[in-house]
Amino acid sequence: MERLRLALFQPDIPQNAGTLFRLSACLGLGVDVIEPCGFVFDDRKLKRAGMDYLDRARVVRHASWEAFALTLAKTGRRLVLLTTRGEHRHDHFSFLPGDTLMVGRESSGVPPDIAALAAARVRIPMVTGPRSINVALAAAMVTGEALRRLDGFPDESPAEEGME
Repeated sequence: MERLRLALFQPDIPQNAGTLFRLSACLGLGVDVIEPCGFVFDDRKLKRAGMDYLDRARVVRHASWEAFALTLAKTGRRLVLLTTRGEHRHDHFSFLPGDTLMVGRESSGVPPDIAALAAARVRIPMVTGPRSINVALAAAMVTGEALRRLDGFPDESPAEEGME
């Protein structure tokens, strides 16, 4: 089983999706995209953010929440939702190998009925006032913490020339 996977629930902003595809390519993680997306999947903004890393990203597109949920059930993966309403702080949460970390739509998160289906809901502690952290940044923060706790970062390899 993979160390972790990322899941993007009906993403609205192609630049955020491209950034997360690049993150997944660099860390060797798979990404599930739960459609419909709020953009055309081959959008130039997606390509610009993902750069030449898009070919390295292991992206699986799911036509709907139901299709994704079926795949999740078949694989036995635990769904961990990143949400400002999470019961658990991400830095105190016990991640497990094989977890799927899901972020919601930038515009509206995930519907309450889907949030209720997650095995766990985690939040990033923030100061009072701001509404939320950008979805790509939040996913990167929580993914980094999960990989650190699981000793799941890939073995280092030298950076390719010009790829920094």
